[in-house]
Amino acid sequence: MMKSALQMGEIPDLTRGERAGVTPVHNLHARTKAYARDSSWKSWWCILSTTFLLGVAVAGTFPLLPLIGRVASSILAGLLMLRLFVIYHDQLHRAILPRSRLARIFMRVLGICFICPNAIWRSSHDYHHSHNCKLRSAHIGSFPIMTREQYRQTSPGGRFLYLAMRHPLTILFGYVTVFFLGMVVLPFFSSPRKHFDSVPAFLLHGAIAVWLVVYFGWLGLVLTLLLPFFIASAIGSYLFYAQHNFPGVILQDKKGWTYEGAALESSSYLKTNPVMAWFTANIGYHHIHHINHLVPFYRLPELYRDIPELRQARTTSLHPLEILRCLRLKVWCVETQRMVGVRGL
Repeated sequence: MMKSALQMGEIPDLTRGERAGVTPVHNLHARTKAYARDSSWKSWWCILSTTFLLGVAVAGTFPLLPLIGRVASSILAGLLMLRLFVIYHDQLHRAILPRSRLARIFMRVLGICFICPNAIWRSSHDYHHSHNCKLRSAHIGSFPIMTREQYRQTSPGGRFLYLAMRHPLTILFGYVTVFFLGMVVLPFFSSPRKHFDSVPAFLLHGAIAVWLVVYFGWLGLVLTLLLPFFIASAIGSYLFYAQHNFPGVILQDKKGWTYEGAALESSSYLKTNPVMAWFTANIGYHHIHHINHLVPFYRLPELYRDIPELRQARTTSLHPLEILRCLRLKVWCVETQRMVGVRGL
């Protein structure tokens, strides 16, 4: 199978297109290279401390605490799973511990435990980085995007499926839709040999669920497994959606696409408070991550402060009104060059 540009260690054309109303940015990727170096001790500290806290939170969901303590532990476990997943994502990019065999083994096991096996995540996510916000391939590794004309010409069944994939309930129940079906079941049935690591992910998840029901009842299943996965998957699915589906996003076809342009114009800077920035491992600085995926997550705020051009990014947030604005966007209007809803089409 042909490797993507990111897998080969190559970077696409870095010359940003000089479109109307856009200030050119030159050599931005080169200026981030000094930050693309991880600190082994810091990376391991983030991995091990988060894993330890997650273990403590999961232990708190067992019948040793009052119900309110178990619920609080379950919510905390979901947020810690979210943080650990973003760290997993960083290591697969080789942004942290790129030469550590132990880290690769740990992350492979973690991917199976988190029902996001290494093979499907790497292949789809690498493609997404190499083709970020290209209209013709936006559906691979991301939420699908149609133009308004494509939507109008699509059959009723096709429209229903398209809107279902972008529906808020699909994002809310990302545990089932995005991760369980999208990362385990469908990849395996489409290519069993390529995605064989879906099998242990499915079996392990099922075995844990059965064990919890047998020994701790249905409440144990909900608090120890279902609620944490639901929280982590729902937030994670929305973050992935809002990173490239927000008011002001600019999409291009192959002719107008550039690597840095896609990062600054088609990837959002999602503002969060310090607590959520920690739980999301700085994934809100997604535009910087798309400029240089080798920058460790803990260096992204530093890079944002040091390079003024990075503060030109299109922004969104987790404020309910901002979430509503993002979720209302459905199709790309070529005439107005913006994402719009489908009411009236």
